[in-house]
Amino acid sequence: MPAAWSKAVADDPGEYEWVPLRLPPDVTRVTASVRLSIEAEYRGWELTRVRLYTDGSRRVLLRRKKRGDAAQGPDLPAL
Repeated sequence: MPAAWSKAVADDPGEYEWVPLRLPPDVTRVTASVRLSIEAEYRGWELTRVRLYTDGSRRVLLRRKKRGDAAQGPDLPAL
C-alpha cells in the first residue's frame, strides 16, 4: 500500500474497515468500474483512492463504516 494511503488508514479513528486491492492490467476501466459499483451497492464499500501504474495495473483502497454485526464474518470484496 502506498505510504500516503497507510497514513490515511492510520489517521482513521476506528470508524471504517479498509481493504486495499490490486487490479491486474487485463481488467479494463469499464470492468473495474462495474465490479466496484457492485461492491458499493451490495456490500457497502466505497472507493477512496485509486492509483494507476504504468504497467496498466491499479491499486484501489476501499472503505466502509464498521458494522455492529461482527458475528456475520468477513464480507470482503470479491474482486
